[in-house]
Amino acid sequence: MQNLVYRSAGAPGEFRWIVTRGQSGLKHISFGRMIFGAVGKAMRLETHSDEMVIDVLSGKVSVSGRSPAGSFSYERIGSRDTPFDGLPTMVYVPRGSSFEVKAESANADIVIAAAPSKKDSAPKLVGKDEVAVKSVGASNWSRSVNTSIADNVDADMLLIGETLNPPGNWSSAPPHKHDAKNTPPEALMEEVYFFVFDPPQGFGLQRIYSGPDSPGQMDIAIPLEDGTTVAIPFGYHPVVAGPGYRMLYVWVLAGETREFGTWSDDPRHTWIKNTV
Repeated sequence: MQNLVYRSAGAPGEFRWIVTRGQSGLKHISFGRMIFGAVGKAMRLETHSDEMVIDVLSGKVSVSGRSPAGSFSYERIGSRDTPFDGLPTMVYVPRGSSFEVKAESANADIVIAAAPSKKDSAPKLVGKDEVAVKSVGASNWSRSVNTSIADNVDADMLLIGETLNPPGNWSSAPPHKHDAKNTPPEALMEEVYFFVFDPPQGFGLQRIYSGPDSPGQMDIAIPLEDGTTVAIPFGYHPVVAGPGYRMLYVWVLAGETREFGTWSDDPRHTWIKNTV
């Protein structure tokens, strides 16, 4: 198995793809980040045969461009000083588009996810009021799952949201995977996690381990810090925040089925659901 972990805080003023499909066993997802560093700084991209989603982590940006459905412009979007200050704002950009993202505040910071697309959809702004917020789990495995890009957007492959963990709490609990064609309930989907911590010197841990019907064998533990990106081509993938540190991660799903919740829990650990 290739390296699954990418550690980079990002260089201000420079967009780069952190991981692209073909790396780390990923077949569909590419993921990148842009920390603008100054008001007025701009970046330009063409989607070509991909669909893309922009997640405004912090600050304000303007997004404008052209798509097969026509031109689009979303001015001064974003409502958070940090990723922990409320719900995200995201923009869906379809294949065959060109667009610009311009910083409207000095703290503007975005991530971009991409996946192949065969659909000529329309661009869409998904503001904080459209985010589906769900409290999941109990006790020290409770967290908030905030989904922005799902059935509300006519995307081809991408499903995207953010999960907010209180200090010391677990996510993907009980451990789940989505790497086999066992529909229902499981579908074949890969995933990317991007982590930030509050305060930023925080840390966490993630375990990725294969199930009996996974396409490969793996059992690894990954130390997490602010800015860590983890590719999850297959396997169960629970994650925990360190004590005293809130943890937020952007999650990006793509695969043969575009339906959130198509996973299987590790049967050895499903008993914790009876404690809710």
